[in-house]
Amino acid sequence: MYDGMPHAPLPSPTPARRRRRPRAAAAALTAAVALLAGCGPADGDGKPEARPAAGFPVTVDNCGVRTTYDRPPSRVVTIHQHPAELLLSLGLADRMVGTAFPDSAVLPELAEEYAAVPELAPREPSFETVLEADPDLVYGGYASAFDEKQGRSRKAFADAGINTHLNREYCGGKRVTMRDTYDEIRTIGTVFGVPDRAGKLVADLEDRVEGAVTAVRGEPEVSVFVYDSGDKTAFTAGGRSLGTELIRLAGGRNVFADLDDVFGDVSWEQVVARAPEVIAIYDYADDGAGSVERKKKFLLSQPALADVPAIRDKRFVVLPLTATLVGIRSAHAVEDLARGLHPESFR
Repeated sequence: MYDGMPHAPLPSPTPARRRRRPRAAAAALTAAVALLAGCGPADGDGKPEARPAAGFPVTVDNCGVRTTYDRPPSRVVTIHQHPAELLLSLGLADRMVGTAFPDSAVLPELAEEYAAVPELAPREPSFETVLEADPDLVYGGYASAFDEKQGRSRKAFADAGINTHLNREYCGGKRVTMRDTYDEIRTIGTVFGVPDRAGKLVADLEDRVEGAVTAVRGEPEVSVFVYDSGDKTAFTAGGRSLGTELIRLAGGRNVFADLDDVFGDVSWEQVVARAPEVIAIYDYADDGAGSVERKKKFLLSQPALADVPAIRDKRFVVLPLTATLVGIRSAHAVEDLARGLHPESFR
């Protein structure tokens, strides 16, 4: 199972550092979240202990770590951009004391609030840097947020009295779907004591996805190759990735859906043999200006790919990396993909 950032070295890289209606499914929380409410017993002097916040304690089973919250977190550090955007979309900017590792342009409606959150590091911050922000919760987007070799294991944070939460996409062991996106949002809404906001956000995202699915319903399936990066081999999205689900919902088929991983390397010969009609390029803001154009130029310059339909017809769809992950962007990605695969359906 791939457990780090999902891209291999780019060809000729230039790194840059920068900073409607709810459905029945929306009513159910994932079984991993248990809500327990009550007040504490009396202490030795007969005085009652401090009551938990209303609706708390909340216990969450997350990627094998069980955490009980007596009250909503009030000082949060997010590592990676998609957890930060999720918190901002739930109206939790006032709880955020630091973030790190932006990898795409921030959604315009969130840009001002995002810029006000201190950036602790252009990539994953050190354990000591996170501690300096004095968080009560660290919310990581990729497994690398809690890299044991870098001293940032979840146990290390727990030993320091700090709770942790890892985006469920990197819990491993199963294929990721849009349901994971919705469940992640609901779980975070519950942890922060804003379940109504989470339910509304999920309903809005479901409506956005449904609109795109309806627009392309009945259209012929389009074969898609995801090009993340790579030159000697192609680093692509496999069958366990959310990207495969996004392509399906948009009226397409990931030609490497049989790759049993979130991401993995394939040969260019395999790409040629599978003859994709469209290439979806993942865009990383931290790869520097012009990275998408460099990727296109690389693909178009390879003689071995000349007869691939997507190359011959120059059919590319560009997706920010953040839009392909479990977070608020994935619903936007379905619409963008649908427009790229079936433009005639949106005229």
